[in-house]
Order: sequence, then structure tokens, then C-alpha cells
Amino acid sequence: MEKYSKIKNFDELIELEHGKLGTESRNKYEEQAQMFIVSEMLKEARREAKMTQEQLAIKAGTKKSYISKIENAKGNIQLSTLIRIFEKGLNKRIGLTFL
Repeated sequence: MEKYSKIKNFDELIELEHGKLGTESRNKYEEQAQMFIVSEMLKEARREAKMTQEQLAIKAGTKKSYISKIENAKGNIQLSTLIRIFEKGLNKRIGLTFL
């Protein structure tokens, strides 16, 4: 617990646990964190629309298994497919921010 005693903010904790920005460990952590966020956003939007994964897949022109993978933060997502799921399947627009 001593290694945590000098931590002052969340960024320092992440750096301690996963390394500095640009390291392999940190990049993997950041990727997984982003995938988790996308998965939660999709689940919430689908539930708000009162749709099953199957219904969303049909409307978006993809497979239920693909929707499930995204919602469980597994595998890779093609950006074009993600946009289609939100726009065609859920009638929602998504925006991207680059930092």
C-alpha cells in the first residue's frame, strides 16, 4: 500500500498501474477502457430504444453476435459498422473527438 501513499490524482494512479502514455501496457489499458465505454454506451442506447440485440442487429444490417461482442467489449470494431449500428439501428448520431 506504500506505493499508493504518494498518489495525488487519478492520472498518477493510472500511470503507476499501467505505465506512461505510449508504453505497450498503457496503450492496452487505454484501448480496453475505450472499448468498455463504447460497450456501455451501446447497451444503454439499445435499452432506451427497448430493443433486443437481435432486433438491433436486423435493423443495422449486422449479426446479433456482433452486437453481443461490442456490448461485452470483446473483439475489434470497425468504425463504419459502429456508426451504422448507432445511426441506422438506433437513429442516433455519434461524434468523434481527437485529442
